[in-house]
Amino acid sequence: MKAELEAIKTEALQALKGVETLDALESLRITYFGRRGKLTDVMKGMGKLSKEERPEIGKLANEVRATLTEAFDSVTERLHRQQREQQLAAESVDITLPGRKPTYGKAHPVMQILERIEVVFRQMGFDVVIGPDVETEYYNFDALNTPADHPARDLHDTFYLTDGHLLRTHTSPVQIRAMENQKPPLRIIVPGKCYRVDYDVSHTPMFHHVEGLLVDKRATFSELKGVLTSFARQMFGDQTQMRFRPHFFPFTEPSAEVDISCAVCQGKGCRSCGGTGWVEILGAGAVDPAVFEAVNYDPDEVTGFAFGMGVERIASLLFRIPDIRIFYENDLRFLRQF
Repeated sequence: MKAELEAIKTEALQALKGVETLDALESLRITYFGRRGKLTDVMKGMGKLSKEERPEIGKLANEVRATLTEAFDSVTERLHRQQREQQLAAESVDITLPGRKPTYGKAHPVMQILERIEVVFRQMGFDVVIGPDVETEYYNFDALNTPADHPARDLHDTFYLTDGHLLRTHTSPVQIRAMENQKPPLRIIVPGKCYRVDYDVSHTPMFHHVEGLLVDKRATFSELKGVLTSFARQMFGDQTQMRFRPHFFPFTEPSAEVDISCAVCQGKGCRSCGGTGWVEILGAGAVDPAVFEAVNYDPDEVTGFAFGMGVERIASLLFRIPDIRIFYENDLRFLRQF
């Protein structure tokens, strides 16, 4: 058995010299250390030795096993090192190649315009207030003096949910909430998402709206015109002209729709403005006394004005986009222009 152990050691050490891959090393390991390996078989036979022979043979067997284990570990380390070196060589970076410019994300064009609108009104002293997208009929309609038979409350205009809730059709409900929690004077704008059952080149089911409200002991219609004129000229340029046309909104009286001179043709008339030279951008008016009564303001003590605008409409005019639906098609060719 002594001679057999020595022969196994010599044979294994010689075989290890020719191993070049980890697969070949594993195969050789099984040949000697596997369940039916050569060294394993010899060590299993030690039980047949006499008591006198067993200590000597056992010591030799352990020495042979230790020598081969150390040799296998050495070869394993060598092969792993070679494998890493080959991998690093294959993945090396050529520092002479031109760099790859990273692609940076940008704010969506609608968000860019919304931020500009907020900056303009903040500079005029307005605070930014937000509120819930899911509203009750009371805040969305009743408190805003919108009667139960008003067309805006029809199913084909409003997304109704359950238990008297709905997706807000404008951000005006936040004005009611703000007035319930704060006494005059009040000067706020309310940006946010709104929802209506509408879809064409100038409407989408979800859109962004900015409402404005100013309440004080004396807030005049001429001050409303001054605020909106300042806003229009900061957004569209100092040459922008503005006109007010009589209109009706349940929550303002008197009410008006506000037009600006077409930014495309400078008021001369073109396809963008339908040849009129004017483009409608928002609605406005003096706050109706019925709205003040709903929030326990005394209409004899305070007055106010309100206005509201669609952000997509403003963005379309500034960027000359003919169809606002393109804002939400996620076409990277379009979005990269902004």
